[in-house]
Amino acid sequence: MKYVYIIRNLREDHDYTQEYVAHILHTSQTMYSRYERGETELPLHHLIRLCSLYNVSADYILGLSTKKPSES
Repeated sequence: MKYVYIIRNLREDHDYTQEYVAHILHTSQTMYSRYERGETELPLHHLIRLCSLYNVSADYILGLSTKKPSES
């Protein structure tokens, strides 16, 4: 689950707290923390919201692409 590092790095790069991202995802901070640690798989609807929040593709979050939108 390579995405666990990617979602943590994206959050830290944007200076967001886990609480803030959890609020955007309509989930608890505890659940979001589990996503970042790889304890719980990221649901598709949360992946879509994270793509929108960070303006990146699902491929980027999933580790299938290394290109961010600004690198296109």
